[in-house]
Amino acid sequence: MDIEAEIRALQLDSAEVNNGVVNPEDAKLEKVEKEDEVEVEVEGMKDEVHGRSQPGQAEPKVKNKEVVALEDAEAQEEMETNKKRHLNVVFIGHVDAGKSTTGGQILFLSGQVDDRTIQKYEKEAKDKSRESWYMAYIMDTNEEERVKGKTVEVGRAHFETETTRFTILDAPGHKSYVPNMISGASQADIGVLVISARKGEFETGYERGGQTREHVQLAKTLGVAKLLVVVNKMDDPTVNWSKERYDEIESKMTPFLKSSGYNVKKDVQFLPISGLLGSNMKSRVDKSTCSWWNGPCLFEALDCIEVPLRDPKGPFRMPILDKFKDMGTVVMGKVESGSVCEGDSLLVMPNKAQVKVVAVYCDESKVRCAGPGENLRVRLSGIEEEDILSGFVLSSVVKPIPAVTEFTAQLQILELLENAIFTAGYKAVLHVHSVVEECEIVELLQQIDPKTRKPMKKKVLFVKNGAVVVCRVQVNNSICVEKFSDFPQLGRFTLRTEGKTIAVGKVTDLPVA
Repeated sequence: MDIEAEIRALQLDSAEVNNGVVNPEDAKLEKVEKEDEVEVEVEGMKDEVHGRSQPGQAEPKVKNKEVVALEDAEAQEEMETNKKRHLNVVFIGHVDAGKSTTGGQILFLSGQVDDRTIQKYEKEAKDKSRESWYMAYIMDTNEEERVKGKTVEVGRAHFETETTRFTILDAPGHKSYVPNMISGASQADIGVLVISARKGEFETGYERGGQTREHVQLAKTLGVAKLLVVVNKMDDPTVNWSKERYDEIESKMTPFLKSSGYNVKKDVQFLPISGLLGSNMKSRVDKSTCSWWNGPCLFEALDCIEVPLRDPKGPFRMPILDKFKDMGTVVMGKVESGSVCEGDSLLVMPNKAQVKVVAVYCDESKVRCAGPGENLRVRLSGIEEEDILSGFVLSSVVKPIPAVTEFTAQLQILELLENAIFTAGYKAVLHVHSVVEECEIVELLQQIDPKTRKPMKKKVLFVKNGAVVVCRVQVNNSICVEKFSDFPQLGRFTLRTEGKTIAVGKVTDLPVA
């Protein structure tokens, strides 16, 4: 222990001499040392400090600074993580329900956007004679989205409440952009389903072919366990905060949410808002406006949501959503399991490339370590940007994610195309976490009886809408998936064809490697 005391003293001295500023010499030394040491963990560093603090004087000094810096960073990191939990919220719903406007209003109310920017957006919207779109401009940043008033890409933004840090994912509502919506929802922990209360708008979104239905089914499949159903546009002249209209929407949505697999009592909450005016969002709606609402406002509801805990000590898994060049190769994604620290060695699957983590960024700030549920940008060394595709997975070396070209899955058929039958040889597009890959059903193994949930005895050759079937699925290129029972986020998928979601499923078995 006396060595540690000496180290502390040494470190204090050096801090006093330099007023806490690192000498360029020391920095150089430190850099050289860092390069020499490959894959050294923090524990190892401490041991080495104990072992090496006698021979040279400069060396321990640099070492100590490094260790102390690490310890400080870790302490700070722990403080930050203990302070606030982090949640990803996806905004889903039919086109024009007001998702971007609601997202923009949240950012404005939580102080992420200043008044001047809002005034600028108001003027822009007025010039396009679209006065009510100005809030959506906060989320819809590119010109095409603003001209059409439709979200195309998944917008991202961050805001905080008393207890939680949120990342907003603003998904597109238009049916042409459902694949983008899938990539947004696959990163989310909770969903906010925005429904327009305006006469006629709720009906079009909800009827067959409307995006409200498809989005809910996709959200459930993609692992959005909790849903806030936000009835927007309550301030509209056709609605005027009418309780009858709100109750009608709730009564129509409840059976549908149940049939999509949500437990409405536990996992779903309804609340009325006005995204454009910001009513019932940060503070509860005024009784003079809406006398019958006694429930929480949007921020309170978001704060109260409980989400399942992930395992920070599990094997590391981060599906790659995007990649770019920036002083090396940088990949983006959400950590589904495990933790990552600077200096870690990882594998990029399925091509088994060994990489080293150079830096980790969470939101915009650089961090030393990050746990599950965080959206990260990770700078890697040892791989070129062009060798990575979205859908690859950054995983731990000890227990890498399986890479397969075939797997067994249980499918629930939702709605096949006209005159199509689901049989061996059926082709569709598979969406699993951030992978989009063409697939073929090779063999139907057995049909599951929906009542008893047990396999039926008779051999199955084809199935129709609503059936649950176990089948073998084959893909052209190797993809990274896990069994649903081990990693729900990496084992659930959707099948789409010609712009429609035809089935949702989960991976039940993988071939033995």
